[in-house]
Amino acid sequence: MLSRRLLRIKVLKALFSHLKSCSDNMMASEKTLMSSVDKAYDLYFQLLLLPAEVAEYARERQEIARRKKLPTPEDLNPNTKFVDNAVIRTIANSDAVNDYAAARKLGWAKHPDLIRTLYTQLIASDYYREYMQRGERSFDEDRKLVEEFFTQLQNCEALDDVLEEMSILWTDDLPYILMMILRTLSNLRASHKELKVTSKFKSEDDPEFVRTLFEKTLVNYDAYQAYIEKFTANWDVERIVFMDNLILGTAIAELTSFPSIPVKVTLDEFIEISKYYSTPGSSTFINGVLDKIVESLTAEGRILKSGRGLIG
Repeated sequence: MLSRRLLRIKVLKALFSHLKSCSDNMMASEKTLMSSVDKAYDLYFQLLLLPAEVAEYARERQEIARRKKLPTPEDLNPNTKFVDNAVIRTIANSDAVNDYAAARKLGWAKHPDLIRTLYTQLIASDYYREYMQRGERSFDEDRKLVEEFFTQLQNCEALDDVLEEMSILWTDDLPYILMMILRTLSNLRASHKELKVTSKFKSEDDPEFVRTLFEKTLVNYDAYQAYIEKFTANWDVERIVFMDNLILGTAIAELTSFPSIPVKVTLDEFIEISKYYSTPGSSTFINGVLDKIVESLTAEGRILKSGRGLIG
């Protein structure tokens, strides 16, 4: 399922776009936000299709080699361990994956160059050579190969370029979606006839979390910024970047609007997000300011937590 951190990032990006464009149509911006969440889930299935595409390319190369006028013994008896990988076959035959991909028109047919590049990188890797050289075959070994394939995609510039071309909404989503895929693979067993794909959301509350966080932050944006100014008086205002203020405002919205989310979770999440989406010193700044904001909001009775998020 899509992590809450990714959902928070989606909200921040939508807020940034809405405010910077001076848009006055909150509903249109919210619709774009929810579309970006849907597209992140599309990426999960789009990437699941990749190993089968690469394996099919490998199979085609073996078939071409067999049909050569003067084939070598290796051409006539190729190592089919990769093309017959049981985990790849399970994914390729998955009704859940194929039905979703067909419904959302996903696939790699328009990007044969990427498939060739991924195949070339794969067969040059140590983990692939070691896999192919081992005589024994097992489902666990097949799964480890596929897991390593997906792990290596985090550093694949060719894939980054293609994903950016396919959808600007996929920018920065890749690490989070790859983690979803690795969790999916970790639960796969040889006895499973169907791949159990993860749901889009962890709970039915997640879509409402996204909408509410976006709406609360936007509707109260000016009030939140005025509140933040009380705790940044000793900072050079011109050096406080827009994203820092946006992160602080969104954090206030979450602190005051979601009784079941512990304060520490909110603080940790937005401080961590600031490390990647703002300036190098932003996390320290946001950490210090949020501590003061939480203390003040708590004293004012505006942070009310219940259950697991109870403030003690």
